[in-house]
Order: sequence, then C-alpha cells, then structure tokens
Amino acid sequence: MSFLVIDGSQGEGGGQVLRTALTLSILTKTPIELVNIRANRNRPGLLRQHLTSVKAAQEISGAKTEGAELGAKRIRFSPGNVKPGDYHFVIGTAGSTVLVAQTIFPVLALANSPSTVTFEGGTHNGMSPSLCFFKESYLAVLKKMGVNTKVDTHSLGFYPAGGGKWQLTIEPIEEFKALKLLTAGSDFEQEQQNCSFKALMSDLPDSIGQKEVTAGRKALSWNEAEGDVERHKTNGPGNSFQTKIKGDVFTSLFEQVGELEVSSERVAKRCVGRVKKFLKVGASVEEHLADQLLLPMALAGQGEFTTTEPSMHTKTNIEVIEQFLDINIQASQEEEGRWRIKVSR
Repeated sequence: MSFLVIDGSQGEGGGQVLRTALTLSILTKTPIELVNIRANRNRPGLLRQHLTSVKAAQEISGAKTEGAELGAKRIRFSPGNVKPGDYHFVIGTAGSTVLVAQTIFPVLALANSPSTVTFEGGTHNGMSPSLCFFKESYLAVLKKMGVNTKVDTHSLGFYPAGGGKWQLTIEPIEEFKALKLLTAGSDFEQEQQNCSFKALMSDLPDSIGQKEVTAGRKALSWNEAEGDVERHKTNGPGNSFQTKIKGDVFTSLFEQVGELEVSSERVAKRCVGRVKKFLKVGASVEEHLADQLLLPMALAGQGEFTTTEPSMHTKTNIEVIEQFLDINIQASQEEEGRWRIKVSR
C-alpha cells in the first residue's frame, strides 16, 4: 500500500496539520503517513487531545492505524468506510473537545445518515476555539452552507480542570453549499445593539466578570452595549471574557480566558485589542474563523471571504488542503490590513 506522506513540521508545525490530514484522508480515501507530528511545539508528538482526534477519526471510518500512541511523532492512517452513528470520545484532560469535533465533523456531515457525538474534556482553555465560538461562529456559517446541527451542553470545562461534556447532533448533507462572505455587514461602532459582552464564571467572584464587562465597554466606547456575567458550575475555577459582534450570518466572537495574577482590566483589554484590529480593516471574517472555514469551502469547491492578514495557521491549512484536493486557494491583499481568500476549482 502506498501512503501520502504529510510533513507535520510544515508551516506552523502544530496539531492542525494532523487534524486536516485526518479529515481529508477519510474523505478522499487516501492512506497517509504523518511524520514530524507537532514538530514545532514545546512538547512535540501526540498529546491526549491529538491522540483522541486520531482515535475518533479511526472509529468513524473503520481505519487501520500504526504508531498511534501518546508522544508519537509518526503514524500511519488507512481509512475505511465512514460509519455514521452514536459516538462518545473522552480526552481525559482539559484538551480541546472542539478541535476533536472539527476533525470528524466534515466527515459525518457528508455521511448517509445522522450522527450524535458526545465529547468530554476541555471547552474553554484559551489555546483553541471554545465551545461558544464553535456554536455561534463556526456552526452558524456551516448552517448557511447547508449543515443542520444541534449542540447540547451539559457542563463547561475550563483549563486546567477540564471536565466539560457536550453533545453534537449532525444531520447529513450531500455536499457543502458555496458561500461568499465579503462585507463587514454593519457599522458596529454606530449600531451597538449588535455588540455585546459576556463573562463566563465558575467558582470565582462575580465582581471579576463585572469588571471585565466595564473595562470592555470603556475600551471600545460601547457604553450602551449589552453585558452580563454568566455563572457555571464546573470541575474547577474558570473565567472566559467574550466580545461578540452579531452579523446577518454568524457572530464574530473574540475571547480571552482569565489567568492567575492577570487583572480583569488586562483580560478585557487583550480581548478588545483584537476586536479593534478587526473593525479597523472592515473584513467579514476574523482570523480564527478564517482558518477553519477553509476546509468546508474547499469541499464545496468554491467560496470566498475577506479577513485580516492570514495567520500562519491559515497559510499552513491551505498547504495541507492542496496536498489532497485539486483546488486553488488564493490569498490576496485588497488594501492595508484586509485580505480576500478565494477558493476555486
């Protein structure tokens, strides 16, 4: 058997190379050999969340694997036939359940019957897209591309305790619909009813979240924007401050997780700094969602959106996708700070 060799050290050299390669290996029925996995990270090789992604991909596709174990820097993955159904994946740490979900989501969305998947682990760890982002940004765009989903949240999981649990139900489609997201949508600085702040709190004083909301309003001069503190019961203390800009199709969600010895005001300023950059360039899609829309748009065969300057994650994802699909993904600068990414056959 011949294997397509994917170098995990290419580009940003992190877990995204692994996840995108697993997804496209299944969808294109291409056996792959992944080498130098997460070579550019402080702890290279498979950590628990990455190993869980491999096992999830293996289980839904009946794949054969070689070398899939903690710390592995090289694995082989030979996909079989996709099996929609009920699944349950447990990371066992605060590692990102959302990244595991995104690995198998496109596959199950293109299956021949519905699937329900339960995930346990981290939902808000500050180093990956949160469950809030997954629901309000990513899945909202995917609904526009034809995929109907339902998320049931049982509990959140903050870093380092983890313990989050949630369920994703996916109704299958024959193909992803093409989509264009080219305009910013609204003048958000003038229409503050489209903007809001939220502080998620667990086992910490509400005053922390209230200070974050106040600091966010002040930093953006959104004095009339809605803001609230949302309390959760989780396995350990946690805080996530969010700034949301509601658009016609999806919500642009910017998030900063609270840290020990970092003031509420500093947490809020870090978050709104990214919001200011995004609003200044007038793009439709912020950089994290831009990175994650590439794969479904490539599977649709076409699509385009405007965004801020492409991150290394985005550039790397383009490289990996083009190793599997006969697709052209172009990133071109429109004006200072704003870029257009176009997908075409």
